[in-house]
Amino acid sequence: MPTLTIDDIKVEVPEGTSVLNAARQAGIRIPTLCHIEGRDPIGACRVCLVEIEGARTLVASCSQPANEGMVVHTTSGKVREGRRTVVELLLSEHDGDCQVCARSADCELRNLALELGIDELRYQGERTARTIDTSTPALVRDTGKCIMCRRCVTVCNEVQGVGGLFAQGRGFQTVIGPAFGVDLDEVTCVQCGQCAAVCPVGAITERNQIDEVWEALEDPAKTVIVQTAPAIRAALGECFDYEPGTLVTGKMVAALRRLGFDAVFDTDFAADLTIMEEGTELLMRIKKALVDGEKVALPQFSSCSPGWINYMEHFNPELLDNLSTCKSPQQMFGAIAKTYYAEKIGVKPEDLVVVSVMPCTAKKYEAARPEMNDSGVQDVDIVLTTRELGAMIKQAGIDFRGLPDEQMDAPLGISTGAADIFANTGGVMEAALRTAWAIVTDGASFPFPDLHVKPIEGLEGVKTATLKVTGAKGDWAFLEGADLKVAVAHGLGNAQKVIDQIKSGEAEYHFVEVMTCPGGCIGGGGQPRFTTDEVRQKRMEAIYREDEGRELRQSHENPSVCALYEEYLGAPCGEISHHLLHTKYAEKERV
Repeated sequence: MPTLTIDDIKVEVPEGTSVLNAARQAGIRIPTLCHIEGRDPIGACRVCLVEIEGARTLVASCSQPANEGMVVHTTSGKVREGRRTVVELLLSEHDGDCQVCARSADCELRNLALELGIDELRYQGERTARTIDTSTPALVRDTGKCIMCRRCVTVCNEVQGVGGLFAQGRGFQTVIGPAFGVDLDEVTCVQCGQCAAVCPVGAITERNQIDEVWEALEDPAKTVIVQTAPAIRAALGECFDYEPGTLVTGKMVAALRRLGFDAVFDTDFAADLTIMEEGTELLMRIKKALVDGEKVALPQFSSCSPGWINYMEHFNPELLDNLSTCKSPQQMFGAIAKTYYAEKIGVKPEDLVVVSVMPCTAKKYEAARPEMNDSGVQDVDIVLTTRELGAMIKQAGIDFRGLPDEQMDAPLGISTGAADIFANTGGVMEAALRTAWAIVTDGASFPFPDLHVKPIEGLEGVKTATLKVTGAKGDWAFLEGADLKVAVAHGLGNAQKVIDQIKSGEAEYHFVEVMTCPGGCIGGGGQPRFTTDEVRQKRMEAIYREDEGRELRQSHENPSVCALYEEYLGAPCGEISHHLLHTKYAEKERV
């Protein structure tokens, strides 16, 4: 445990701790544009320079280990001038278009320049060559704005394990992007948007669809409805300077009404519906395997996360049969809205516009998938990220903080606490277990306090649990005493670890939940930046508070979902629901 002094503050840290993290432990902020929490340092940006007594030059604090007796200065004149020079050099190459850049308000480079007092550019030179890549439905790349920090490379390769982005070329000719300078749609990219979430500037952003929403809202021939994912309510407030983890559900609903939507609904409704379908599917698979002796694809993998679906199609196509056939809640909502709901209000499906607000950029890709049209038209028309909704509310001049709290509309706005926790890693699994247990035991109490399955909660990358079934009744009596083995992974790199264990026979599970993004949807690629584990934890806690404050906390208790089955669908995994709410996926070439 070396002890060092940073700006006259003594701090003791574990062996191997970087000076950057030692300073953070002491409450001292050192700026950086390339560092990602929990990842090995690369020292690419050189913004985190500090002065160490006895060293000949300034050093990058992210890659400098803390040593016993070290004396560090983070604000000396030499340090300030060094950081200023680095940022000025970055600005000299940066083709930023700050006046109209989507990142102007939260650009880390611009904010750092202001912080360092840079009011003129001393260095004028050639700027980075600009290529704009709009080849995918979810993401836009602008090489002219790239500052070569390599955060996107780190998250794509080390966190997600996808490998769609690398540094190409050398020196001033270096470009961060897909191999051979091709567009994103020509390489394996799951469109999760984690690259856009960590980019400090505007080099990678989501495809902006705000104008499409305004156009739909202003078309008198269209009925425009909106659904909001569970993760939005715990993050949207950050766009309006609320603390991370502040629940703004009621103000969000009020803002959406003032934007002009004809009805404000909740993706939570479809999350409850997903549990009814996916939970039933799981039990049917287990019964076929154990009772009927059929060869069934187990474990069953969850299918709510479109980036995860893309990953499986590219990287593990031999396990596609293990994916639940259920569509995601977003797509279930669209299919129900353009059939059941459209009939109820007397609107033709082609005249009903379904807008989604999602924490995820891959949802834009998912909505555009050709198989997502079982209603007879495209089930979901437009997808906005949390960031886009925040921008749209500001465009409309709405005083978000001054809004009253309002309620979602019925019937597609009625939901339970089980649907809320879909936002968190482990939430889909916990929600499914709550209802599956009720089905198997004919309504017996869930054997976990306050309905929470603690072993699968939290930010550990891979979480597992074994539940011993007690009280099984009726058609499910064969499960009495059985061990139900489950696993939860978030971040695609962690998901692959579980898959490798399953393939090798090292582990056996019945049900596996995977979320593409670290922390689950609360850490999605479309959420307000910058998302650290501290921010993820606060958002997760808010989602659990939302769940615990509900009168109904299990999906099978949702009265609107029950009415939907009685009036329209018939039974979970029945003929109508299978047509509208289920799908199949196919192998994709890995490039």
